[in-house]
Amino acid sequence: MAWLGLPFSRPYPTPPGTGFWGPRTSTIDWCEENYVVSSYIAEAVNTLTNGMFVALAFFAIYNAICQKHEKRFILTAFGFALVGVGSWLFHMTLQYEYQLLDELPMIYATCVPTWAVFSWARSKRDTVLLGVYIFLGASALTVVYLYMKDPTIHQAGYAVLTGMVLFRSLYLIVTKIEDPAARTNMWKTVIIGVVTFLSGYGLWMIDIHFCGVLRSARRSLGMPYGFILEGHGWWHILTGLGVYYYLIFLEYLRICLRGRADDYDYIWEFGFFPHVDLKKKLANGDSKKNN
Repeated sequence: MAWLGLPFSRPYPTPPGTGFWGPRTSTIDWCEENYVVSSYIAEAVNTLTNGMFVALAFFAIYNAICQKHEKRFILTAFGFALVGVGSWLFHMTLQYEYQLLDELPMIYATCVPTWAVFSWARSKRDTVLLGVYIFLGASALTVVYLYMKDPTIHQAGYAVLTGMVLFRSLYLIVTKIEDPAARTNMWKTVIIGVVTFLSGYGLWMIDIHFCGVLRSARRSLGMPYGFILEGHGWWHILTGLGVYYYLIFLEYLRICLRGRADDYDYIWEFGFFPHVDLKKKLANGDSKKNN
Protein backbone atom coordinates (compact mmCIF):
# COMPACT_ATOMS: atom_id res chain seq x y z
CA MET A 1 0.00 0.00 0.00
CA ALA A 2 1.19 3.51 -0.82
CA TRP A 3 1.86 6.14 1.83
CA LEU A 4 -1.36 8.03 2.56
CA GLY A 5 0.32 11.30 3.49
CA LEU A 6 -1.66 11.80 6.71
CA PRO A 7 -1.15 15.12 8.56
CA PHE A 8 2.11 15.31 10.54
CA SER A 9 3.20 11.91 9.24
CA ARG A 10 6.32 10.97 7.34
CA PRO A 11 6.98 7.88 5.27
CA TYR A 12 8.96 4.94 6.56
CA PRO A 13 12.47 4.87 5.08
CA THR A 14 13.96 1.79 3.46
CA PRO A 15 15.43 -0.32 6.30
CA PRO A 16 19.23 -0.07 6.36
CA GLY A 17 21.24 -3.26 6.36
CA THR A 18 22.47 -2.63 9.89
CA GLY A 19 22.80 0.12 12.49
CA PHE A 20 24.97 1.37 15.32
CA TRP A 21 24.98 -1.98 17.13
CA GLY A 22 26.15 -3.99 14.17
CA PRO A 23 24.69 -7.16 12.67
CA ARG A 24 21.95 -8.93 14.62
CA THR A 25 23.19 -11.80 16.83
CA SER A 26 19.93 -12.55 18.65
CA THR A 27 18.04 -15.72 17.77
CA ILE A 28 14.81 -13.72 17.36
CA ASP A 29 13.90 -10.74 15.19
CA TRP A 30 10.43 -9.27 15.62
CA CYS A 31 8.01 -7.77 13.12
CA GLU A 32 9.05 -4.16 13.70
CA GLU A 33 11.38 -3.02 10.91
CA ASN A 34 14.92 -2.47 12.13
CA TYR A 35 16.61 0.94 12.40
CA VAL A 36 13.88 2.83 10.53
CA VAL A 37 13.41 5.39 13.34
CA SER A 38 17.01 5.79 14.49
CA SER A 39 20.34 4.27 13.58
CA TYR A 40 20.95 3.86 17.33
CA ILE A 41 17.78 1.87 18.09
CA ALA A 42 17.04 -1.36 16.22
CA GLU A 43 13.35 -1.54 17.21
CA ALA A 44 12.21 1.83 18.52
CA VAL A 45 8.63 1.02 19.56
CA ASN A 46 9.56 -2.33 21.05
CA THR A 47 12.31 -0.57 23.00
CA LEU A 48 10.40 2.42 24.36
CA THR A 49 7.29 0.46 25.39
CA ASN A 50 9.41 -1.31 28.00
CA GLY A 51 9.24 1.97 29.89
CA MET A 52 5.79 0.89 31.13
CA PHE A 53 7.25 -2.33 32.53
CA VAL A 54 10.11 -0.54 34.31
CA ALA A 55 7.91 2.28 35.67
CA LEU A 56 5.34 -0.10 37.15
CA ALA A 57 8.05 -2.31 38.64
CA PHE A 58 9.72 0.63 40.38
CA PHE A 59 6.38 1.91 41.64
CA ALA A 60 5.74 -1.56 43.09
CA ILE A 61 9.17 -1.48 44.79
CA TYR A 62 8.51 2.01 46.18
CA ASN A 63 5.06 1.05 47.45
CA ALA A 64 6.29 -2.22 48.97
CA ILE A 65 8.97 -0.35 50.93
CA CYS A 66 6.67 2.47 52.07
CA GLN A 67 3.82 0.13 53.04
CA LYS A 68 6.09 -2.41 54.77
CA HIS A 69 5.27 -5.38 52.56
CA GLU A 70 7.39 -8.51 52.77
CA LYS A 71 10.85 -8.25 51.23
CA ARG A 72 10.02 -11.05 48.80
CA PHE A 73 7.79 -8.61 46.91
CA ILE A 74 10.56 -6.04 46.66
CA LEU A 75 12.77 -8.79 45.22
CA THR A 76 10.06 -9.92 42.79
CA ALA A 77 9.37 -6.38 41.57
CA PHE A 78 13.11 -5.76 41.16
CA GLY A 79 13.32 -8.92 39.07
CA PHE A 80 10.60 -7.67 36.75
CA ALA A 81 12.30 -4.26 36.54
CA LEU A 82 15.39 -6.15 35.38
CA VAL A 83 13.25 -7.88 32.73
CA GLY A 84 12.12 -4.46 31.48
CA VAL A 85 15.69 -3.13 31.35
CA GLY A 86 16.91 -6.31 29.65
CA SER A 87 14.09 -6.17 27.11
CA TRP A 88 14.88 -2.49 26.44
CA LEU A 89 18.52 -3.37 25.71
CA PHE A 90 17.55 -6.42 23.65
CA HIS A 91 15.17 -4.55 21.34
CA MET A 92 17.53 -1.59 21.12
CA THR A 93 20.48 -3.73 20.01
CA LEU A 94 19.20 -7.15 18.85
CA GLN A 95 22.29 -8.68 20.43
CA TYR A 96 22.19 -12.18 21.92
CA GLU A 97 23.63 -11.27 25.32
CA TYR A 98 20.83 -8.75 25.87
CA GLN A 99 18.27 -11.26 24.64
CA LEU A 100 19.32 -13.44 27.56
CA LEU A 101 19.04 -10.45 29.93
CA ASP A 102 15.45 -10.10 28.73
CA GLU A 103 14.43 -13.75 28.86
CA LEU A 104 16.20 -15.41 31.81
CA PRO A 105 15.17 -12.86 34.49
CA MET A 106 11.55 -13.63 33.58
CA ILE A 107 12.15 -17.16 34.88
CA TYR A 108 14.13 -16.08 37.94
CA ALA A 109 11.66 -13.36 38.98
CA THR A 110 8.75 -15.81 38.71
CA CYS A 111 10.57 -18.30 40.94
CA VAL A 112 10.07 -16.01 43.96
CA PRO A 113 6.23 -16.00 43.89
CA THR A 114 6.35 -19.72 43.03
CA TRP A 115 8.24 -20.33 46.28
CA ALA A 116 5.94 -17.93 48.17
CA VAL A 117 2.62 -19.57 47.27
CA PHE A 118 3.80 -23.19 47.44
CA SER A 119 5.62 -22.77 50.75
CA TRP A 120 2.52 -21.56 52.58
CA ALA A 121 1.74 -23.64 55.71
CA ARG A 122 4.81 -25.82 55.22
CA SER A 123 7.47 -26.48 57.84
CA LYS A 124 10.69 -24.49 57.78
CA ARG A 125 12.56 -27.55 56.53
CA ASP A 126 10.11 -28.13 53.68
CA THR A 127 10.18 -24.43 52.80
CA VAL A 128 13.97 -24.50 52.47
CA LEU A 129 13.86 -27.73 50.44
CA LEU A 130 11.24 -26.23 48.14
CA GLY A 131 13.50 -23.23 47.57
CA VAL A 132 16.38 -25.56 46.71
CA TYR A 133 14.23 -27.54 44.25
CA ILE A 134 13.04 -24.35 42.54
CA PHE A 135 16.62 -23.09 42.30
CA LEU A 136 17.80 -26.38 40.79
CA GLY A 137 14.88 -26.40 38.34
CA ALA A 138 15.60 -22.83 37.19
CA SER A 139 19.30 -23.66 36.85
CA ALA A 140 18.56 -26.76 34.77
CA LEU A 141 16.22 -24.77 32.52
CA THR A 142 18.94 -22.14 32.06
CA VAL A 143 21.55 -24.74 31.07
CA VAL A 144 19.20 -26.44 28.60
CA TYR A 145 18.18 -23.12 27.08
CA LEU A 146 21.74 -21.87 26.71
CA TYR A 147 22.67 -25.16 25.02
CA MET A 148 19.65 -25.48 22.73
CA LYS A 149 19.15 -21.72 22.05
CA ASP A 150 15.51 -22.42 21.28
CA PRO A 151 13.19 -19.61 22.48
CA THR A 152 10.34 -22.11 22.75
CA ILE A 153 12.09 -23.68 25.75
CA HIS A 154 12.15 -20.36 27.59
CA GLN A 155 8.55 -19.54 26.64
CA ALA A 156 7.29 -22.96 27.76
CA GLY A 157 9.20 -22.76 31.05
CA TYR A 158 7.84 -19.31 31.81
CA ALA A 159 4.28 -20.37 30.91
CA VAL A 160 4.47 -23.44 33.19
CA LEU A 161 5.82 -21.43 36.14
CA THR A 162 3.22 -18.68 35.71
CA GLY A 163 0.40 -21.20 35.40
CA MET A 164 1.53 -23.03 38.54
CA VAL A 165 1.59 -19.81 40.56
CA LEU A 166 -1.79 -18.69 39.21
CA PHE A 167 -3.65 -21.93 39.91
CA ARG A 168 -2.05 -22.39 43.33
CA SER A 169 -3.05 -18.82 44.20
CA LEU A 170 -6.63 -19.38 43.08
CA TYR A 171 -6.74 -22.54 45.19
CA LEU A 172 -5.62 -20.53 48.23
CA ILE A 173 -8.35 -17.94 47.61
CA VAL A 174 -11.05 -20.60 47.47
CA THR A 175 -9.84 -22.62 50.45
CA LYS A 176 -8.25 -20.04 52.79
CA ILE A 177 -9.84 -16.61 52.23
CA GLU A 178 -13.21 -16.22 53.95
CA ASP A 179 -13.72 -12.45 54.02
CA PRO A 180 -16.12 -11.52 51.15
CA ALA A 181 -14.58 -8.08 50.56
CA ALA A 182 -11.06 -9.52 50.37
CA ARG A 183 -12.17 -12.23 47.97
CA THR A 184 -13.94 -9.67 45.78
CA ASN A 185 -10.81 -7.53 45.52
CA MET A 186 -8.65 -10.56 44.77
CA TRP A 187 -10.94 -11.94 42.08
CA LYS A 188 -11.30 -8.51 40.46
CA THR A 189 -7.54 -8.07 40.38
CA VAL A 190 -6.91 -11.56 39.00
CA ILE A 191 -9.55 -11.24 36.29
CA ILE A 192 -8.34 -7.82 35.13
CA GLY A 193 -4.73 -8.98 35.24
CA VAL A 194 -5.36 -12.18 33.26
CA VAL A 195 -7.54 -10.43 30.65
CA THR A 196 -4.90 -7.70 30.25
CA PHE A 197 -2.09 -10.25 29.94
CA LEU A 198 -3.99 -12.40 27.42
CA SER A 199 -4.96 -9.33 25.38
CA GLY A 200 -1.29 -8.46 25.08
CA TYR A 201 -0.51 -12.05 24.10
CA GLY A 202 -3.21 -12.00 21.45
CA LEU A 203 -1.85 -8.80 19.90
CA TRP A 204 1.62 -10.30 19.92
CA MET A 205 0.37 -13.41 18.09
CA ILE A 206 -1.33 -11.21 15.50
CA ASP A 207 1.97 -9.36 15.08
CA ILE A 208 3.76 -12.65 14.45
CA HIS A 209 1.27 -14.32 12.10
CA PHE A 210 0.20 -11.26 10.09
CA CYS A 211 3.53 -9.46 9.98
CA GLY A 212 3.49 -8.79 6.24
CA VAL A 213 0.02 -7.27 6.33
CA LEU A 214 0.88 -5.13 9.35
CA ARG A 215 4.13 -3.86 7.85
CA SER A 216 2.27 -2.82 4.72
CA ALA A 217 -0.41 -1.06 6.78
CA ARG A 218 2.23 0.75 8.86
CA ARG A 219 3.97 2.01 5.75
CA SER A 220 0.65 3.20 4.39
CA LEU A 221 -0.06 5.18 7.57
CA GLY A 222 3.48 6.47 7.94
CA MET A 223 5.23 7.43 11.16
CA PRO A 224 4.12 7.94 13.91
CA TYR A 225 0.65 6.55 13.13
CA GLY A 226 2.07 3.18 12.11
CA PHE A 227 3.49 2.75 15.61
CA ILE A 228 -0.03 1.95 16.81
CA LEU A 229 0.10 -1.31 14.83
CA GLU A 230 3.24 -2.61 16.56
CA GLY A 231 1.72 -5.63 18.30
CA HIS A 232 4.84 -6.58 20.23
CA GLY A 233 4.95 -3.09 21.70
CA TRP A 234 1.39 -3.56 22.96
CA TRP A 235 2.52 -6.90 24.43
CA HIS A 236 5.08 -5.01 26.54
CA ILE A 237 2.54 -2.46 27.75
CA LEU A 238 -0.20 -4.94 28.57
CA THR A 239 2.18 -7.53 30.03
CA GLY A 240 3.62 -4.86 32.31
CA LEU A 241 0.13 -4.02 33.53
CA GLY A 242 -0.80 -7.70 33.90
CA VAL A 243 2.31 -8.49 35.93
CA TYR A 244 1.67 -5.47 38.14
CA TYR A 245 -1.91 -6.61 38.85
CA TYR A 246 -0.63 -10.07 39.67
CA LEU A 247 2.03 -8.72 42.03
CA ILE A 248 -0.55 -6.66 43.94
CA PHE A 249 -2.82 -9.69 44.14
CA LEU A 250 -0.02 -11.79 45.63
CA GLU A 251 0.82 -9.07 48.16
CA TYR A 252 -2.76 -8.99 49.40
CA LEU A 253 -3.09 -12.76 49.38
CA ARG A 254 -0.06 -13.05 51.65
CA ILE A 255 -1.40 -10.30 53.91
CA CYS A 256 -4.70 -12.15 54.34
CA LEU A 257 -3.06 -15.54 54.83
CA ARG A 258 -0.86 -14.04 57.57
CA GLY A 259 -3.92 -12.59 59.33
CA ARG A 260 -3.02 -8.95 58.71
CA ALA A 261 -5.92 -7.88 56.48
CA ASP A 262 -7.21 -5.47 59.15
CA ASP A 263 -3.92 -3.56 58.98
CA TYR A 264 -4.23 -2.72 55.27
CA ASP A 265 -6.54 -0.96 52.83
CA TYR A 266 -7.03 -2.28 49.31
CA ILE A 267 -7.18 0.85 47.17
CA TRP A 268 -8.43 1.13 43.58
CA GLU A 269 -6.86 4.35 42.26
CA PHE A 270 -8.99 5.85 39.49
CA GLY A 271 -11.15 2.74 39.74
CA PHE A 272 -8.71 0.45 37.94
CA PHE A 273 -5.20 0.85 39.42
CA PRO A 274 -4.81 -1.16 42.66
CA HIS A 275 -2.33 -0.88 45.48
CA VAL A 276 -2.32 -2.17 49.05
CA ASP A 277 -1.49 0.40 51.75
CA LEU A 278 -1.08 0.32 55.49
CA LYS A 279 -3.91 2.00 57.35
CA LYS A 280 -2.87 5.55 58.17
CA LYS A 281 -2.36 5.12 61.90
CA LEU A 282 -0.14 2.08 61.29
CA ALA A 283 1.83 3.84 58.58
CA ASN A 284 2.60 6.54 61.13
CA GLY A 285 4.48 4.12 63.34
CA ASP A 286 2.02 1.79 65.09
CA SER A 287 2.49 -1.13 62.70
CA LYS A 288 3.05 -4.63 63.92
CA LYS A 289 6.44 -6.09 63.27
CA ASN A 290 6.71 -7.20 59.64
CA ASN A 291 8.03 -10.75 59.59
